[in-house]
Amino acid sequence: MNNRVQQLLEQITALEDELRTALSEQPSSIYFQIKGKRVEFEKSVREAHSRMKTNFFRWLVIYRPLNLITGPIIYSMIIPLVIADIFISLYQFTCFPIYGIKRVRRGDYIIFDRQQLNYLNFIEKFHCTYCAYGSGMIAYISEIVARTEQYFCPIKHARKVLGTHARYARFLDFGEAEDYEAKLEEFRQQLAKEK
Repeated sequence: MNNRVQQLLEQITALEDELRTALSEQPSSIYFQIKGKRVEFEKSVREAHSRMKTNFFRWLVIYRPLNLITGPIIYSMIIPLVIADIFISLYQFTCFPIYGIKRVRRGDYIIFDRQQLNYLNFIEKFHCTYCAYGSGMIAYISEIVARTEQYFCPIKHARKVLGTHARYARFLDFGEAEDYEAKLEEFRQQLAKEK
């Protein structure tokens, strides 16, 4: 990877960090505080949320009743998600210590906080729980696989790949063979140093 590309990647990383910090410091128009794993809204916001909640039967009739037909198909996906969760977790718990790779924390990817929104009825909260688990699980798996790829094969593909993980941009260019083993070891050392 040439120096200009490396500089750009470092600038992107710095800007992403700066953006995350700015977003977390940005005042919200909705007033809440995070206390541990709990989100607490101001009393006026809680009351407004409660008034906005749609009654379950009204929700069932008004908001896309045809969605009920696809419900069993959507929720049957929990089976492969749980199986993938079990296998990927077992993989990282057994193999990552051997490779010297820091384990991925599930709690950084799978977050259940939407149940604390009083404007959602119990079905909507159930949907949100399922989606939080599904999308969080995919992100969790993606990070585990990305760390594995960085350890074993940090080489970009010859063709453009859509939806690459954040580590991919720093991988070696396709066909960059000079000092490959030394560079591979550098990638492995970076994994070992991660916080």
